[in-house]
Amino acid sequence: MSEEVIVRFPPSPTGYLHIGGARTAIYNWLFARKHHGKMILRIEDTDAERSTEESIKGILDGLTWLGIDWDEGPYFQSQFAQDHIEKAHHLLDTGKAYKCFCTRDELEAKRKAALAAKKDIKYDETCRHLSPEEVAKREAKGIPYVIRFKVPRREGVIGYTDKVLGRIEKAYKDIEDFVIVRSNGRPLYLLCNVVDDIRDGITHIIRGQDHLTNTIRQILIYEALGAKVPVFAHMPLTLDLQKRKISKRTHGEVVSVQFYREHGFIPWALVNFLVLLGWSPGDDREIFSKEELIQAFSLERINKSNSIFNYRPGDPKFFTDPKAININAHYLRTMPIKEIAHMVKEDFKKEGLWDEAYEGEKRQWFLDTLNMIRARFHTLKDFATLGRAYFSDKYPFDPKALKKHLFKHENLRKWLPELAERLDSLEYWNEESTEQAIRAFIEELGIKAGVIINGIRAVVTGQPKGPGIFDVLVAIGKERVVDRLKKVPELFDRKAELLT
Repeated sequence: MSEEVIVRFPPSPTGYLHIGGARTAIYNWLFARKHHGKMILRIEDTDAERSTEESIKGILDGLTWLGIDWDEGPYFQSQFAQDHIEKAHHLLDTGKAYKCFCTRDELEAKRKAALAAKKDIKYDETCRHLSPEEVAKREAKGIPYVIRFKVPRREGVIGYTDKVLGRIEKAYKDIEDFVIVRSNGRPLYLLCNVVDDIRDGITHIIRGQDHLTNTIRQILIYEALGAKVPVFAHMPLTLDLQKRKISKRTHGEVVSVQFYREHGFIPWALVNFLVLLGWSPGDDREIFSKEELIQAFSLERINKSNSIFNYRPGDPKFFTDPKAININAHYLRTMPIKEIAHMVKEDFKKEGLWDEAYEGEKRQWFLDTLNMIRARFHTLKDFATLGRAYFSDKYPFDPKALKKHLFKHENLRKWLPELAERLDSLEYWNEESTEQAIRAFIEELGIKAGVIINGIRAVVTGQPKGPGIFDVLVAIGKERVVDRLKKVPELFDRKAELLT
């Protein structure tokens, strides 16, 4: 591109960082990075009643956690309030806006009359035609007014070419004179946003399709202020399975970035997932490194149709979109294990599982164990929950595992403690020695190997599935394995409790 690309992410600090907002930030960031441009972070905090310091911190923390950096800012829209007022008065002075004294009751009466007459509900431009003397007279009386933009009354259409949606046009006659400053003197988003984008030199505006209704009116403001109109790209909306727009109000915390952080998501895995909610590389790839995604991204590959966030409330396994879970699981399986170890440290500390030796003499055991158990895990939380038995003697039992693999075979009450005695007598504790001892025991009993092996797994890990059992036994250690198998009768005695 001949000019420097400058984009912006302008969140409102009225709540947590929403995944829709995060996706907007990611698309802007990818576009800027691909074209060696810059991204500006601008906090649109002019809604003083709803903006909070906590929300601002949540936005900054969320972006930082995702790895989305910015080149300028954060700027705060409220700092430029005077600029917005000055531009509104410039439009008044140049005859491109006017003061409207119509009251709310008058406007409502006109709306009802238009409905009754089956006409378009638009402002009838009463105040557009007031003489300067009449305006001065009403101001002298202290009558409140808003400032309306004076839409040019000319033939034809105004339009632009959206990088996602193509050509969009609207006839001038169908655009009403819209308000740009409220009666309390506060400029509206329509004006503030344009003034800020002009000041910041924004070349490309990448945002959701819910802003489409604003775009034509904002283009009129750009033209009235003599500024170059940026390139627009409107992303599809994200809907749930009921075709409702994903929102904080409807879906709660499950659509916040913080929710995914707290539920064990890897930051880049969430970025990877969110990018695919509305964009396609043109092939069947779903997993991208940061460099690959920057290289592959383009505005032209953003989908025109709305995307579906396959949110399944009540499903304990897929507490969010299954694709998000599966992408996260992919990164769990493939990331360098040292990175995983760093990521789970905080959880281990919270759960009372952390041992400082995991960064000292037990470091290699810790890394090897994490590497062994991660294959079936979906989130970072799984290491401290499903994998707890490797790091503590206080671990949960999956009722299904006990019912199917332990309590179904009453003889395991005595067999597993007997096996424990055999294992306790082993001189060497490794995969070969434990396998030989267990298979010899199975052969003596004349039963299927699965009865004993699955019973061992249910007892020593609390889970129905996992890595190879002999690897598991070596990782957990001889003392712990023997102790757990000896306590099998206690599990049978607690059967009713453990199955509830």
